[in-house]
Order: sequence, then C-alpha cells, then structure tokens
Amino acid sequence: MKQALFEKLEEQYDEMVQTRRYLHQHPELSFKEFKTAAYIADFYKKLGIDVKTGVGGNGVVARIKGGKPGKTVALRADFDALPIQEETGLPYSSKAPGVMHACGHDAHTAVLLTIGKVLHDLREELPGEYVLIHQHAEELAPGGAISMIKDGCLDGVDVIFGTHLWAELPYGTISYRTGPFMAAADRFEIVIQGRGGHGAMPHKTKDAVAIGSQLVMNLQQIVSRRVNPVEPAVVSVSSFIAENAFNVIADTAKLQGTVRTFSEDVRDLIEQEIETVVKGTCIANGGCGYEFDYHRGYPAVVNHKNETEFLAGLAADVPGVLSVEESEQQMGGEDFAYYLQNVKGTFFFTGALPDHEDAGYPHHHPKFDINEKAMLLAAKTLASAAVNYQKHELTENKAVGIS
Repeated sequence: MKQALFEKLEEQYDEMVQTRRYLHQHPELSFKEFKTAAYIADFYKKLGIDVKTGVGGNGVVARIKGGKPGKTVALRADFDALPIQEETGLPYSSKAPGVMHACGHDAHTAVLLTIGKVLHDLREELPGEYVLIHQHAEELAPGGAISMIKDGCLDGVDVIFGTHLWAELPYGTISYRTGPFMAAADRFEIVIQGRGGHGAMPHKTKDAVAIGSQLVMNLQQIVSRRVNPVEPAVVSVSSFIAENAFNVIADTAKLQGTVRTFSEDVRDLIEQEIETVVKGTCIANGGCGYEFDYHRGYPAVVNHKNETEFLAGLAADVPGVLSVEESEQQMGGEDFAYYLQNVKGTFFFTGALPDHEDAGYPHHHPKFDINEKAMLLAAKTLASAAVNYQKHELTENKAVGIS
C-alpha cells in the first residue's frame, strides 16, 4: 500500500504544481477567502468526495471513508494570504494588488487537495476515515482553527497531523520537535499622551516621542531582567508612530509590538510587566497619560510525544527525504496549537528552500518563494502518516494537554 500511495502522489505532481500556481495567482486575505473556499469545495465535489463548506466561517472539511474499519485521522492545511505586494516577478505572480501568498499556504492547500484525490482513489483498500481540514484565516488572530473546532471539524478525530513548508530549511529536510515547538503569539498597543508644543520650547511640553523612545529601551529589560533566562521569551516593539511637523513636539505617540512565549506563567508575567514599565516611564516623565491594550493571540504549539516520534520515524522512509532532524523551538506562532489542545497529533516543517539563485527570502517577504518539489515530500509524509497511523499502537495513551 505504501508504494502505491507514493506512486499515485508522484503521478499527481504536475497537477499539484498547477493547483498551487493557480492559487498563488488568486490570493485572498484572512476571513475574506470566499473564492478560495469555493475552489477547494468544487475540487472535492467533482471527485464525488463528501465535503462541507462554511465550517466555522470560510473553512472547508472533506471526509473520505476507507473500505475497512479503522481510526479517524485528520490532516490540516491553511489557505489565506497576506497583505503584501508581490515582487517575485514569477510568471504566476499574484493578480490581486497588495495581496500575496507569502507564506506557502497556496502550496499547503495544493498538497492536501492532492492527498485527498489519492486517498479517494485508494479508499476501498484503506482502513479508517480521513478528515481533510482546509482552514481559513491562519494569519490573523483569532484565526480560523478555533472557530472550525467549535463547528465540529474534529468530531470523531483520533489524531491530527500538519506541516508547514519552510523556506529556511533545505529541500529534503523534515524537521520535528516533541513538546513545545512554536510560541504563543500576542500583541500589544501603547498610546502615550503627552503635551505637545513648539519645537523651540521643549521645557513647556511632555514630549511623547522622547517618552516613547525611553519606553522602547525600558521594555527590553523585561526579558533580560524580569524573565528567568532559561525561559524563551521575546518582547519586540515593531511600530512607533508620532506624526508631526518638523518644528512641533508630538502630543501623542503610538507603539505596537509582539510578545512570544512558551510558558503561560511567563506570558502572564510579561503582560503585567509591560504595563508596569509603561506606567513607571510615564510617571518619571511628569505624569503623562497612557493607554495600554494587550491582546492574547494563539497559544504555543505543543506536539504530543508519541505522535511526534511516530512521524519522525516514518519520515526517514519517505522517498526523497534526505534528513530528519529535531528542530529548535521556534518563536513564530501557529493556530494549529488549538487542534493539539483537543486531540493528539504533531506539527512539523518540510524544508522548501528554493534552488534558484535568487532564493532564501524569508516568509512574509515580497520576494518569498518555495521549492515546489517540497510539496511532493510534504504530501508523501502526511499521507504516509495518515495511512500508517491506522496500524500504529501507542505505548502511552495519555497525551499532553488532553485530560
């Protein structure tokens, strides 16, 4: 069966590439992926596969029942794009101004559609049931995962697997990690309310720019001096806005940033410490006012031990995989975390570094691209995990995060 599965996926490679390129040309932003969702649903309907639309919003879920009894395995792919103007110059560049698949979600979707087609072809020989979760809005909190789960996409599911094509890893690499893998991702907004005035008379003002600049520096001490150094954490101020004429001292300044953590205790600590630092900085500058908003984003992705070891073990036997390696913890966020809070499973990276000369642009860059051959490796690894899990016997039934 394994060989037949791989061969059928290889036969579908050209179509998978075409699917990815079509989706790349027609990206849609988070929570606005109406045409993409319809495209996915139509793909399954034409094959006669049971499909449900409007799951938790724009989500699409297809189900394929095998001819033999077995477990229910879910595979997930996201399909939203980013508000970025593409600069790759590719012949299949985005046709939507200011919108681009700059993270590989177009490829994730093509991979899962191809897996669905092949599993459907082999369904009479397969045990169990396969749930193909096409998730909207991964890029924008609150994300699509949590609403799709509430709408039943995990009903009856025993295990879930997912991958992210990762353009920072060489082609042929499968990268995994047991336990905490990707960080919780939060954001904050701070508004400093000073007292503006003439640029020549700063002594009569409460300079919001100067106060905001102090605040940027003071916030760096939270990780370096308040968080236990063995705990991974990031506090980044990524936006500082205080627009004014050249000779006017700013009345207000707005700062925005992100916090990345793995521990919930550290997450709570940093939220508290940011406001303490803001308050103290404002008091030290004449008691200017402030507003502070903290928005909790996705929790940390915590992979389950048995499923991760199972995935890492089978990946080594997937044709084309050159290296199976344990990853460092990643400070990027992923709402796949919500699935893992509800069922057992694991999330891993598939190396997709392009092999052309103008390569290596990071995810979310206007020139981002992937090695399309990595889609076939991702498809083989995910499909192999889904099928082989049917006969996998766990030695430890209690999974992280599941009571």
